[in-house]
Amino acid sequence: MPQISPRASSLQASPLRKLVDSAEERKKKGVCVYHLNIGQPDLPTPQSFYDALSAMSENPVAYKRSQGAVEAIDAWREYYKTYSVDLDRSELAITTSGSEALQFITCLVADHNEEVVVFEPFYTNYNAFATIAGVKLHPVTLDIETGFHLPSDAEIEAAINERTKAILVCNPSNPTGTVLRKDEMDRLFALAEKHDLFLIADEVYREFVFDGEVQTFLSYPDPNHRLIVVDSISKRFNLCGARIGAIVSRNVDVMKAVVKFCMSRLSSPTVEQMAMIPVLKQHQEIVPPLIHEWHARRDAVDAALKKIPGVKAHKPEGAFYTICELPVDSAENFSKWMIEEFQHECETVLVAPAPGFYATPGKGEKEIRIAYVLNTKELKRALEILTIALEQYNNRTHATKSISGSAGTAPESCRADRSESTRCQPVESPDA
Repeated sequence: MPQISPRASSLQASPLRKLVDSAEERKKKGVCVYHLNIGQPDLPTPQSFYDALSAMSENPVAYKRSQGAVEAIDAWREYYKTYSVDLDRSELAITTSGSEALQFITCLVADHNEEVVVFEPFYTNYNAFATIAGVKLHPVTLDIETGFHLPSDAEIEAAINERTKAILVCNPSNPTGTVLRKDEMDRLFALAEKHDLFLIADEVYREFVFDGEVQTFLSYPDPNHRLIVVDSISKRFNLCGARIGAIVSRNVDVMKAVVKFCMSRLSSPTVEQMAMIPVLKQHQEIVPPLIHEWHARRDAVDAALKKIPGVKAHKPEGAFYTICELPVDSAENFSKWMIEEFQHECETVLVAPAPGFYATPGKGEKEIRIAYVLNTKELKRALEILTIALEQYNNRTHATKSISGSAGTAPESCRADRSESTRCQPVESPDA
């Protein structure tokens, strides 16, 4: 019988999908589930995107240039000009999502068995991109006590060796909500320069900054062209399903290689490329109200977590995530029990256990990631349920260490029609 490749067999399954099937089964039984596990905003997509779709008349819908339609590239360039970043067309390529951009870049900066330094906890799909490329992620562990800010240069340099080719950082951070200070950005540039490394900046949450100014690594002088920036329309415009991202670099060799990677998949989706153009052009009107809403949600989550006994959390500074430590024996076990067996008034909560956001075995065992993608009323209710679940979980009999319990079957009162809420309906969940 043929065997699949070691690369395929070692590829990590998404930790964000582990409990999705269980959540859908609970919904079928009438239990409403508050999804705090995925970065899928519930806010509306800009109307200008739909207007552009309606106005399209291209027939047939043809391939665009592999590196992106000129009109779409120019829309990205105009967007960056608002941050005083001037780019030539050759310095930007459109990708089929930020995920494709990251996969291309991982393959581009390092070869088989070479390394990329990454700060953990990190966006879990970095693991998948590295495995596909045959590249090793060398983690530098961040501390919840410091709000997951960078450790000393010495600690970062301890992860750098002769096989290291790049430093990868997400700012603002998925999954921690941390926003780097300017001095931290300065230090990363200096370390990349000192050790002759690429600096990969994942900036898909660029505008999601609550307590300071929006910054981009592209504003830094980069005489040796070490910087590669990943971008995406998914989060800032609530367009996760449109799957349009971008790679930006002033390094000629990098961009020539990017175009070759782009050629391998012919073209990014024509329809989405063209429909995003008016959205990008209107970003200064579209984004600020969204950030105001995310700010309010951040404050609601922070206030609620501070009230839960034994929970350790930092106040997120950006994005729409936070990692918190729970007073439990295992975040994996607790999360599984909560979605498979627990319910309070026919409702429960789905969260993402944090071990999957680490590369170091044993890290994050008591931590979860919360994506605060619900409105503030639902967030407060979800965290109220989480509080009750924690109390019940820790008060269970200690006669057994298994996660079996008595709340697995929804009572008949939960089986009534709950169609008034999309939370109660089985859906396919993305990996974000």
